[in-house]
Amino acid sequence: KELDIPTISTGNILRAAIKNGTPTGMKAKSFMDAGDLVPDDVIIGLVTERLGEPDTEKGFILDGFPRTSAQAVALDAELSKLGRPLSAALLIDVDSEVIVKRLTSRRMCKDCGYEADAQCPKCGGEMYQRDDDNEATVRNRLDVYEKSTSPLIDYYRGCDLLVSIDGDRDPNVVYADVKKALEL
Repeated sequence: KELDIPTISTGNILRAAIKNGTPTGMKAKSFMDAGDLVPDDVIIGLVTERLGEPDTEKGFILDGFPRTSAQAVALDAELSKLGRPLSAALLIDVDSEVIVKRLTSRRMCKDCGYEADAQCPKCGGEMYQRDDDNEATVRNRLDVYEKSTSPLIDYYRGCDLLVSIDGDRDPNVVYADVKKALEL
């Protein structure tokens, strides 16, 4: 909001597709419920489509994408076609046990999707735990991350785009460090 650019979250795009019962959403649901990555072709198509929308012209933040080397290469190719190369690949580095604790304790509003710990401060809606935020699924997601996603750290380091921030701190401190590192 502060930068007036969209955050493109593949997770949110997929959850909306599931909620709307689209074929892509139903295909993705079985993978997500197990904590596995949704196939590259599905994700790449969704992100490519989203990057073509007018609100991305001033910039965008990708959240949860890319997660594999194939996705990174496809993203580079798409952004090259659009004449908008990445300015940075941000790694918020957090200890695995902290991630498990954070994800298994988060709740989302059934009405507006806001994340909080109690009743939604935004709309007063009821909070719930996502199906994929149980401990077994979170730990599986971390295993998948190590196998499929962590190689992107070296990929973006090699492209001289990697910016790493210690995420094991207060969110306001992390955010301030992100802004400073990205010169925002």
